[in-house]
Amino acid sequence: MESLNALLQGMGLMHLGAGQAIMLLVSLLLLWLAIAKKFEPLLLLPIGFGGLLSNIPEAGMALTALESLLAHHDAGQLAVIAAKLNCAPDVHAIKEALALALPSVQNQMENLAVDMGYTPGVLALFYKVAIGSGVAPLVIFMGVGAMTDFGPLLANPRTLLLGAAAQFGIFATVLGALTLNYFGLIAFTLPQAAAIGIIGGADGPTAIYLSGKLAPELLGAIAVAAYSYMALVPLIQPPIMKALTSETERKIRMVQLRTVSKREKILFPVVLLMLVALLLPDAAPLLGMFCFGNLMRESGVVERLSDTVQNGLINIVTIFLGLSVGAKLVADKFLQPQTLGILLLGVIAFGIGTAAGVLMAKLLNLCSKNKINPLIGSAGVSAVPMAARVSNKVGLESDAQNFLLMHAMGPNVAGVIGSAIAAGVMLKYVLAM
Repeated sequence: MESLNALLQGMGLMHLGAGQAIMLLVSLLLLWLAIAKKFEPLLLLPIGFGGLLSNIPEAGMALTALESLLAHHDAGQLAVIAAKLNCAPDVHAIKEALALALPSVQNQMENLAVDMGYTPGVLALFYKVAIGSGVAPLVIFMGVGAMTDFGPLLANPRTLLLGAAAQFGIFATVLGALTLNYFGLIAFTLPQAAAIGIIGGADGPTAIYLSGKLAPELLGAIAVAAYSYMALVPLIQPPIMKALTSETERKIRMVQLRTVSKREKILFPVVLLMLVALLLPDAAPLLGMFCFGNLMRESGVVERLSDTVQNGLINIVTIFLGLSVGAKLVADKFLQPQTLGILLLGVIAFGIGTAAGVLMAKLLNLCSKNKINPLIGSAGVSAVPMAARVSNKVGLESDAQNFLLMHAMGPNVAGVIGSAIAAGVMLKYVLAM
């Protein structure tokens, strides 16, 4: 009987909590959305599977060495950690002390747990290397740069303003999160509000990068919201676009784009990086990788490197990035009132960004001879190229011969630049407070 009891106690099912069960269902939902509905499958599939691995009882795949020690509940070891932190020797008190401790102290406690024989789980290691260091989002940005054509933006520089206007959704969402906190509805700190706001840029890698820096505890919810809403762009944007434009405006035909020279395409990423990085150094990592990837594409002298970055490298990094995000889909971090706030603010951010881009296009038309079709303003959110395709689709519904795709790629690319700059602004001013 003792052997049978030991066998039963060793089964994961015996240790499955309600929170873990819910998170397993959430992870299965993400897998279903990725496979059956094809919602951003490249990210949601590894995120969902990472969530499954993270919530298997007793496996500890997403736990750091210190978290494994706390889960083990060894009184002697807890006493050693508590003495270092000057707190009571129980798990709850230690967690509270760690939350308030400096990063250097947290690292010391992690190393102490390793010295006691605990090891981090594989997903925790993935997270530390891929997201904790900030490497994975930066490498993906390099790949995005290598796949980006700045031609439509250079051919019509006014569209840069449309991409800039769409970033208003980011800052409006930050204010929204702080408002919820002010009225006591949902508690958000300023760093958390800034991390949530970047969802409005419709840029998954930027959202993950900023969340990892400012609010790692919200990373899972923010990443899931960002990629889910990116997949829902064809449903979210059209009603807003149609509500803000007349039939006549949707039928505006834009002049043919001029041909952009090779020299312009080569110089642009270099000049862009120099101008922005010298004024806002905090934007240099994201924008630098983006511009480097684009320079490899446009220079034409490193085709092998450009091809590797666009395909093999970005695919490999995407796998580890998704699994790392899945490591944060655990009950104590995801099943919080904040998650509902993130999902609500995320869709509002998309809506505000879309509306701001459309309204900016209408404003430019008041003082411009060559009219801009306001529909391309919605492409200022940096869901590339999905937002541009939505602009083109809505335009074709009003005029079957009005092809807006290449025109919409201008603000779409500008939105990527804008979201990187917005992230730099957040890092500079939020971390300085």
